Amino acid sequence: MAHSDIKAVRYETIFQPVWDEYVRKARQSSFLFERSFMDYHADRFTDASLIVRNAKNKILALLPACESRKEEKCIESHGGLTYGGLLLMPETTTPEVEAALAACISYYKEQGYSSLIYKPLPYIYHAYPAQDDLYALTRQGARLYTRSVSSVIDLRCPYKFSTLRQRKVRKALSQTSLQMTGGIDNLPTYWNLLDQVLQEHHNAHPVHTLGELHLLMKAFPQQIELCVVTLGSSAVQQSNQDAVAEQVVAGCILFHTSQVVHVQYIAANDQGRQIGALDWLFAQLIERSRSHSSDTPYFDFGTSTEQGGKILNEGLIFQKEGFGARAVCYDAYRLDF
Repeated sequence: MAHSDIKAVRYETIFQPVWDEYVRKARQSSFLFERSFMDYHADRFTDASLIVRNAKNKILALLPACESRKEEKCIESHGGLTYGGLLLMPETTTPEVEAALAACISYYKEQGYSSLIYKPLPYIYHAYPAQDDLYALTRQGARLYTRSVSSVIDLRCPYKFSTLRQRKVRKALSQTSLQMTGGIDNLPTYWNLLDQVLQEHHNAHPVHTLGELHLLMKAFPQQIELCVVTLGSSAVQQSNQDAVAEQVVAGCILFHTSQVVHVQYIAANDQGRQIGALDWLFAQLIERSRSHSSDTPYFDFGTSTEQGGKILNEGLIFQKEGFGARAVCYDAYRLDF
């Protein structure tokens, strides 16, 4: 295929309907690539996304991307997202993907950039095989840049919980007042708990602000789900909002894509840890997800590594693997032009 027939152009806001429609049909469809999600932090990242078209003006691929905030003349796909990479239709062939990547590189070189950090979607997010880009990257001379480990359950054939996790779940089950609830109205209460836990144990704050999370949950009510564990009767919770704040002991936020239930922002306060609230919560969520495993086969606890995978948080991964989760790599590649 003649690469001259393939052109990459910069994304502009007038292309949003076309972009979003393509994202929803792509082999690696994820709502994180829809512009309403990507652009919520547009003030923090200089967008450098590309649309790749063939000679007939048909879209071959999209590349969500931004300028790196760490390195000059560097593009990241994508610096503000967990992953990036070329988005492809089922009918797009491997030679076309090679040509699409070459067109993107040519565009960035012409604009004065000199490198690309490329974070492909892990295979668990693929609705149909889509690793053409990894082959194309290799042909272009890219090298593995970082590798992190995420812990994932294949819900179609889950591995059993460890003895410790089973014991923790049984302990939590002895708390007859334990309940799981959700809804955007509980977000401020949970965010305060999350922020407090992160400050106490990691000297950090959530990546998203409360306002950003609220905005995203309103924009994607079917894809972003808050799950909190409370103690006490539902009647008390409904009649007294202050009681709700006192009774929330643990929780997490779930990102639902077509293939994966991805866990974000896991936290429990001292009382929640004492009674095993997170163990109980994940037992509930995993079982619920299993009932939909024919549609969404993977439950992803997220990564347990730091500094681009150089450090493994063994305590954190011990907890996740106790639920039967095992390793899937989140990789990034570097290509210097």
